[in-house]
Amino acid sequence: MKWTRLLIFMLPLTLSACGIETHSDLEAFIKDSGKGLRGKVIPVPEVQPYSHFPYSAFEIPNPFKPRKNKLTKGEGGGLQPDLQRRKEALEKFPLESLKMVGSLEQNEKSYALIMAPDSTLHRVKAGGYLGQNFGLISDISESEVNLKEIVQDSTGDWAERISTLMLEDQE
Repeated sequence: MKWTRLLIFMLPLTLSACGIETHSDLEAFIKDSGKGLRGKVIPVPEVQPYSHFPYSAFEIPNPFKPRKNKLTKGEGGGLQPDLQRRKEALEKFPLESLKMVGSLEQNEKSYALIMAPDSTLHRVKAGGYLGQNFGLISDISESEVNLKEIVQDSTGDWAERISTLMLEDQE
């Protein structure tokens, strides 16, 4: 019975605390915060109607196709490899798989030491051939072998490409 009296006394006291307005300073701040603002909303731009534009550049050459004369294969009369020449031992390997491991000089001639993928060591000189693209050795220095390769492009024409085989560090 004591508990019920205490509960009856505490209930109105607790409910009266909820009714007191204690947020008057917060409400005043909210009312005053909008004063002095002069914001402006920019109107949405007007949508322009679609205008048709005809494409008329069909007669311009395609920039993604090579611009070469349309000669038949072999008719160019230009650069071509000697297909009748006997292949040398290092021409059966791609140039990327060959490694220059040293150089030497005998009788005032420079030679390069080339390691093949099958771990055989070959001595080459200027005028010899390397790689699968008819690579003619043009110059040998202490640190590199310079080649002139003859490669075929997508149209079937032959072009010269300069390549270098660098001395590989052995660590």
